[in-house]
Amino acid sequence: MPPKSKLGQNFLRDQQAIRRIVVALGGCSDRTVVEIGPGMGAITRELAAKAGKVLALEYDRDLASRLMGELSGSETKDGSASATSNVEIKTVDVLSFDFGAAASSANQRLIVAGNLPYYITSDILLRLFEFHEQFDVIVIMVQREVADRIAAHPGTRDYGMLSATAQLYASVENLFTLPPQAFSPPPKVHSSVLRLTVAPRFDELQVKPVEFIAFLKTAFAMKRKTLLNNLKKDYGEEIIRNSVKEAGVRADVRAEALPLETTAQIFRNLQSSKNKP
Repeated sequence: MPPKSKLGQNFLRDQQAIRRIVVALGGCSDRTVVEIGPGMGAITRELAAKAGKVLALEYDRDLASRLMGELSGSETKDGSASATSNVEIKTVDVLSFDFGAAASSANQRLIVAGNLPYYITSDILLRLFEFHEQFDVIVIMVQREVADRIAAHPGTRDYGMLSATAQLYASVENLFTLPPQAFSPPPKVHSSVLRLTVAPRFDELQVKPVEFIAFLKTAFAMKRKTLLNNLKKDYGEEIIRNSVKEAGVRADVRAEALPLETTAQIFRNLQSSKNKP
């Protein structure tokens, strides 16, 4: 079955890389692993040998049917099938999948693995963060440049909104990088595997998730602008200058230069000033 370029299908064929991805999940013999985009089933088969249960989510109905046929030979009316005693394949869009219901059904937090389509990587990550309470570990393969952004440290060129958001929800590790030749067909870019150990920082930073993420979007809105210029539409310039000064940083600082601890302090300062009578 030829890959569909419009769905960003590049199937991993490097057996050593497949084993390393599964090892990166940690002990999963009694756990449910959700695989995003099983494709031809290369990682699925390795997971089936290691995990307690595998729930594979495939958007492409043709691929899902083929994988069902290879692993089980049958498909249910709702688009799922018992592939082996421990594998279930669902034909579903991951962006609409209810991870909460899946975790409830498994009666445990889930582990996630996947070779994410490059064109919707950010959308999938945001969906996973929405359900972060349902996960322990997320191991994903993404385009190398995107992985560099997700794992970037404050003060570096790659650090931005995606970095800050990911690191609010999880500890991020950039595990290894693969060349195009590890895939069929070979993509035009290298790919990297990340491990996200879910550990939300909102309580530690004393911020509310929805409000703080909205603040980050404004702070990072224009990368070349200073924090002050990005925030001026929501706060008075004097309040911003005072809040930044209280946090011990220069008035001309840019958002990408600040660690989350300092950004959160500035946010709390601004909220406090805004709420004063």
